[in-house]
Amino acid sequence: MTEERLVEEYRGDRLENVHAGHICVVDASGKVVRSVGDPSFSAFMRSSAKPLQALPFFLRKVDARWPFTETELAMLAASHRAEPKHVAALESMLAKTGLSEDMLVCHPTYPLSVPACHDIVAAGGGKRRIYHNCSGKHIGVLALCAAAGYPVEGYWRHEHPAQADIRQAIAAMADVSEDEIVRGTDGCGLPVYALPLERIAYAFLRLACPDLIADDSLREAAARMAGIMNRHPDMLSGEGLICPALNRDAGIVAKGGAKGVYAFGLRRARLGVALKVLDGSEEEWPLIVATILSQLGYEGADTIGRLHELAATDIVNDNGLVVGESRAVFRL
Repeated sequence: MTEERLVEEYRGDRLENVHAGHICVVDASGKVVRSVGDPSFSAFMRSSAKPLQALPFFLRKVDARWPFTETELAMLAASHRAEPKHVAALESMLAKTGLSEDMLVCHPTYPLSVPACHDIVAAGGGKRRIYHNCSGKHIGVLALCAAAGYPVEGYWRHEHPAQADIRQAIAAMADVSEDEIVRGTDGCGLPVYALPLERIAYAFLRLACPDLIADDSLREAAARMAGIMNRHPDMLSGEGLICPALNRDAGIVAKGGAKGVYAFGLRRARLGVALKVLDGSEEEWPLIVATILSQLGYEGADTIGRLHELAATDIVNDNGLVVGESRAVFRL
């Protein structure tokens, strides 16, 4: 691999940690115009795929069958923290569709939100499947099955027709054949797919700029999902995290996934960006993305400022003392 250093962490004046990886920027033709490392590096998309995995939901007009609100529809693409507003939306989706929480293959867990978890434990509550950060995606696939007449049993299996719909949508958005998509299994139990970063970047560019999509139905579905993400960014993850900070900007559509993969599309610049931190760290995302936007000349000072608030370059110890710093060291 030809990875390059993205972020260096110093304790005092001594280099302590290095976060290496790859970054790719593509234009409206899908051509790589900027990069760090290897733009052809193949990465599992993990949860960054959620907006793409949700497209068959809209293609099959599932939202026309049940009166979902946009707040609820945002959960299709969410890596939520099971904050009260997230749980309320998920419970409403189950109630409207008549689906059962027990149908979800994702494992029961406590909320990722520390305050929400504390409140549940203090009240004597236990683990639930809808507390899992991927439960919105699972409910969406189950609703797709119910609306399309697919069996709900085995909805997580690679050979299930709902998963075939999802692979077809991802291939179309990334402009690849389905044979080029590498298959795996995600932490939540659903199939997960790997693509070269340049194809992930192109898929997110088309999500942000659906006029680049020739197929009318797919174009409409992508525009619907992206618009919902921008109008309801706080449903996508949790307070103080990068996805709400980016999607609050109407010029950006963004989503991250586990193990260091992040992708976003820029509407005005008509660029798609995908990155992979090879050690799987997510902590460096805000600093890396803020640096990418600055180097691209992005005209969104408020957005870059929000990212820098999340990515304080000072390393502070338990006593509140500044003991080092993080530095973005790459150049596109």
